[in-house]
Amino acid sequence: MFKIMIVEDDRELRQLFQHVLTKHGYSVRGVSNGQEALDALEQDYCDLIISDIMMPVMDGYQLVQSLRESGSQIPVLMITAKNAFDDMRQGFLSGTDDYMVKPVNINEMVLRVGALLRRAQMINDRRQVIGETVLECDSLTVTCGGKSTILPQKEFMLLYKMAAFPGKIFTRQQLMDDIWGYDSGTDTHTVDVHIGRLRERFRDNEDFKIVTMRGVGYKVVKL
Repeated sequence: MFKIMIVEDDRELRQLFQHVLTKHGYSVRGVSNGQEALDALEQDYCDLIISDIMMPVMDGYQLVQSLRESGSQIPVLMITAKNAFDDMRQGFLSGTDDYMVKPVNINEMVLRVGALLRRAQMINDRRQVIGETVLECDSLTVTCGGKSTILPQKEFMLLYKMAAFPGKIFTRQQLMDDIWGYDSGTDTHTVDVHIGRLRERFRDNEDFKIVTMRGVGYKVVKL
């Protein structure tokens, strides 16, 4: 079960987020400011942090900066009443992974949480093996038959995502959300283009093939 920490000084909002995320199967803990979050992380880990910006004692910017300076790569979804570009820019520069503006759409928040956790899991795993084919996340390299190929980042992450769950069907929108990001304005046709390139690169691969599920999406199948 994934563990999520809510860092929010508004008690009612914190409890609302906890209630919704708990209903979706997450283990959730709530604290009221950034310092309490850091103290809690000394006692236990979490997989993702949802943090307000404007809080007493330690704000959201300071929390994320402290995490990144300590080497922690815990995904952070920042939630704030501010919607100015400079505030968003400061959040991302401090190391925030995603950003939402109040009033928060609860259903959208759940989708963003899921996408962030999936991306984090892909990064943490680092390596996938299908038969004799090895995918190395750190170098964006696919090695098969003694030959190594360095792929463009988006192509590699597409293949890596599907290879991690062979046989599972991914819709174009799922792949867009996970690889390009939930806020991406890129057309889902881009997924088709990248899939086409991957098929051409690995048309002679004996370990896997990419199968089109017409009208649905794609999956990687072990051979």
